[in-house]
Amino acid sequence: MRVEIAGKPGRVPPRLGAHMSMAGGHDRAVLAAHAAGCAAVQLFTKNNNQWRSKPLADAGVAVMLGLTAMVWKARRARVSLTGAPARRFALAFVPALMAGAVLTGVFVRDHMSTRLPGCWLLLYGAAVTSGGAFSVRLVPVMGICFLALGVLAFVSPVSTGSLFMAAGFGALQIGFGLIIARKYGG
Repeated sequence: MRVEIAGKPGRVPPRLGAHMSMAGGHDRAVLAAHAAGCAAVQLFTKNNNQWRSKPLADAGVAVMLGLTAMVWKARRARVSLTGAPARRFALAFVPALMAGAVLTGVFVRDHMSTRLPGCWLLLYGAAVTSGGAFSVRLVPVMGICFLALGVLAFVSPVSTGSLFMAAGFGALQIGFGLIIARKYGG
């Protein structure tokens, strides 16, 4: 593709971002962004004029983005996602997440959704701690921090649930991610 910018033929402009259609589902927007060469994707799962959203829709988007990133990283590193190390990781990581999915349904059905932050943080911490046993040493440490946040969320007033979610899936996840990326290359 030849583009002319400010009289400089052949120079390709930097990509700052693009709007992708959500028609047909979130997964199509991710695929369209990948086809356009985007390095990152931001999906909005709710109306930006509201605070509330459907938690299961957000969880579905998170799973899809996580799986997409995992496939891209494995391809870049030329690592198989079906080999023995990947199977061991999945067997250690997935059961706690499945328990979280089941308990989410139970908590919502029984009108206990205000206790979901503690449940999610605790079970994600269990998944990361056990799955991280096959990774670098910082990953299980991150899992233990999630376990601690989950316990604190359960013993704290229900009104603080969002703060614990932000602390865990925001600050803690990003902080450890940056450290791991810098120290181990991603």
